[in-house]
Amino acid sequence: MEHLPLKKKITIMVAVLASMLFAALNQTIVGTAMPKIVSDLGGMEYFSWIFTIYMLASSVTAILVGKLSDMYGRKPFILIGLGMFIVATFLCGTATSIYMLILYRGLQGLAGGMIFSTAFASIGDLFSPRERGRWQGLMGAVFGLASVFGPTLGGFIVDHYAWKWIFWIFLPIGFVAFVLIMRLFPSVPRQSRGRVDYLGSIFLAGTIIPMLLAFSWAGNLYEWGSFQIIGLFTLTFISLGAFLVAEQKVANPVLPLGLFKNSVFTISNIIGLLIGMAMFGAIMYMPFFIQGVIGTSATKTGFIMMSMMLSMVASSTIVGQLITKTGKYKKLAILGLTIMGIGIFSLTTLSGDSTNTDAVLRLIIIGIGLGCSFPIFTITIQNAVAYKHLGVATSSVQLFRQLGGTIGVSIMGAIMNIIMTSNMKHSAALSNSNSSGELDKLADPKLLMDPDQLEALKGNVPQEQLGMFEQIVAMMRSTLSDALNGAFLFGAIMMVVAVILVLFLKEVRLKTSNQEDDEETEDVQVTTRGHAHMSK
Repeated sequence: MEHLPLKKKITIMVAVLASMLFAALNQTIVGTAMPKIVSDLGGMEYFSWIFTIYMLASSVTAILVGKLSDMYGRKPFILIGLGMFIVATFLCGTATSIYMLILYRGLQGLAGGMIFSTAFASIGDLFSPRERGRWQGLMGAVFGLASVFGPTLGGFIVDHYAWKWIFWIFLPIGFVAFVLIMRLFPSVPRQSRGRVDYLGSIFLAGTIIPMLLAFSWAGNLYEWGSFQIIGLFTLTFISLGAFLVAEQKVANPVLPLGLFKNSVFTISNIIGLLIGMAMFGAIMYMPFFIQGVIGTSATKTGFIMMSMMLSMVASSTIVGQLITKTGKYKKLAILGLTIMGIGIFSLTTLSGDSTNTDAVLRLIIIGIGLGCSFPIFTITIQNAVAYKHLGVATSSVQLFRQLGGTIGVSIMGAIMNIIMTSNMKHSAALSNSNSSGELDKLADPKLLMDPDQLEALKGNVPQEQLGMFEQIVAMMRSTLSDALNGAFLFGAIMMVVAVILVLFLKEVRLKTSNQEDDEETEDVQVTTRGHAHMSK
């Protein structure tokens, strides 16, 4: 496919980018619409599953389809993914209960995993490693734009129209992308397909699903030491052991273990995991600081968070062009991770006296660093493995980044809870020392996220206790600030580890052809039955 005329390749990439934009917007638009959806459908106790089921389904299918697309080509899977996503998206808008919506979101997740996995791998089919930088940068820009406009548009739609339109409004983009892919994307049959590794696929899913559930639920639905969480981690390790054994005994493993002998593949994926931990932690917890500590409204918080994503879009596009022009990436990776680490660490210097401007400046730094780093490690992995492993290697990047996000958010949440539990004892003692039951309600930090409710509570406090009320609110804001600073410090430490790891990353020359036999590529020969060995 890399020998197609440039005009046709660009047209195909427009269709691929449209496919990704369609899936990414439907992923990001849901958040701001959830309160309205839950108020209509009910099932408040199950609303988190609308996000969880999508994450689980997309994580599993991404890695499985990555391997299958290496065997059968990308086109069938991106078309199946788009078709499923269009149907599931339409069905989401017809849901009449929370259970129906969860089911349809699960179908969306299965389809989304197919789309993202094949879209990123398609860049590798169409362009040589040296040319992929600019397109990986544009992929990052698509995600950034979806993160910027999705939530804002979702809020606008639910304020002025029925919530079902958050799912239906982008359906035309999906139809156009489907037609373009079907007509333009070449079918590339594989010479040797081999047998599908069903057993390995089952054990891999059995490893990923309980692990993601454990980190998602720990500290929220269940305690870390609860039977449920320990049981999920136990199932994870059992499935992982079975997976490792199974993969050594098949001729065509779903995730070739020999790839991990490739230092570029392994180090790049670990760095991707660490980036996911820091990135998703900042995205998840920075709004808590802006609303709960600074006291900004939810609407303005969305605009403040835009600064991070817009700077990411700009730097991702620029860095992608630089990689294509120079063929170098290691110094850019070090620079990007360092800037991102500085940005994450700068969040720990925020306090109750900080302003929205302080938050914006720090988020811009993080976005610049993230944009520099985002496209690089997909390119390093694609460049370091044989072309026959392009799909599974590319999908591993998505898997590790998703795992990092889930693990990082969970650990940061645990750090927050520990610090808040320790620091809240004094404020609890203050509120219990007064005679007003209203002040007892301030023991819940979530109250800081709702300015209207906080103001209503203030109106019920006796005049003589308003001073005490303000003192407790200030103390609660300080407590939340300390807890978030602890979480951000963890993210900064992860970035320091990432910078250290990238120093050990071998900079393999970016190949100018997918068929090039580059001696610098640490390729691996995957097993015949019973064992694997590195190609010499």
